[in-house]
Amino acid sequence: MAACAIRRGFLTTVSKYNRKHTHRILSIIEGSSGLEVKRPRLPCLACGLPNIQQTRFMSSRPEGKVLETVGVFEALKQHGKYETGQLFLHSVFGYRGIVLFPWHARIYDRDVIPPMSDSKPEPPGSHGSKEVKGKTHTYYQVLIDTRDCPHISQRSQTEAVTFLANHDDSRALYAIPGLDYVSHEDILPYNSTEQVPIQHELFERFLMFNPDKTTPAPPFSARDTLKAWQEKNHPWLELSDVHRETTENIRVTVIPFYMGMRDAQSSHVYWWRYCIRLENMGSEVVQLRERHWRIFSLSGTLETVRGRGVVGREPVLSKEQPAFQYSSHVSLQAPSGHMWGTFRIERTDGSHFDVRIPPFSLESNKDDKAPPAGYTF
Repeated sequence: MAACAIRRGFLTTVSKYNRKHTHRILSIIEGSSGLEVKRPRLPCLACGLPNIQQTRFMSSRPEGKVLETVGVFEALKQHGKYETGQLFLHSVFGYRGIVLFPWHARIYDRDVIPPMSDSKPEPPGSHGSKEVKGKTHTYYQVLIDTRDCPHISQRSQTEAVTFLANHDDSRALYAIPGLDYVSHEDILPYNSTEQVPIQHELFERFLMFNPDKTTPAPPFSARDTLKAWQEKNHPWLELSDVHRETTENIRVTVIPFYMGMRDAQSSHVYWWRYCIRLENMGSEVVQLRERHWRIFSLSGTLETVRGRGVVGREPVLSKEQPAFQYSSHVSLQAPSGHMWGTFRIERTDGSHFDVRIPPFSLESNKDDKAPPAGYTF
């Protein structure tokens, strides 16, 4: 008998962006982009998308209702990838979503021990560093159902795509709400008889219902607007490298994205965003208390940043809510650099331990990029 897909409602709301500005030459921002966060209006000039007005996502769920039938589960794909139009529940954050298109990323997992023939002696002062080879893995660009956004308590925000615009205001950072990057194993596929099963302002602009498609293919197909949007904005959406490391059952995953370069006071400032997920792989309840970052720039500058929590939060990781995810931004006055660090984690007995943040590169693209196609500001 087919099982119903049940979505659990989350009770806390998504935190808002902090709009503080920073003017450091080499800066890292946790919970503040250093840029004014704006939301783009999407005209139909380049890719057929009509204007999108600013809206506030509100839950329409009746008070006290936490379980809701949304469809029928499908078999997990052990091999191959999910197609455009696949409905799913996120296995960690519980939201409803739909697949737009896949990405092939390289995962650098420091938990995987390389073969003896591939290992190299560690140089003095390496502090346990090791060479890690990337393994190809499938991630997906997805739309999040806006009805679920206010209830995803284990995330600091639902905007997963941000970019700089070709604009005189050097503090302008634009965000597209409700877009996420999801790993293959986080997909719980289901099907629904609804023609509009996902509420998102881009859903009907990107996808169309096609009941003639043969099963088991999803009944939703990509419109030409989605194909054009993907092709023209590929550099701004691209997910290429994923870094992962586990310390005492706390796994940290980092995904960096290059955002572009700004001219500032006769110099160039290069910007990246990075998404971080912390996962409690054990049974002990712990809480994130502090962060400690080290940022190296190709210009030769090394900066240390310490602070309480992340993005103004000190999340608790338990068996009921084992993961927390957030995004932030960093800028350098050089086209490349590296970041690494630790999170200070507290146990219920008051003791602490440090969780390593895997080192990751900040690499700019050599070619100058125009602002994302199809957007005007």
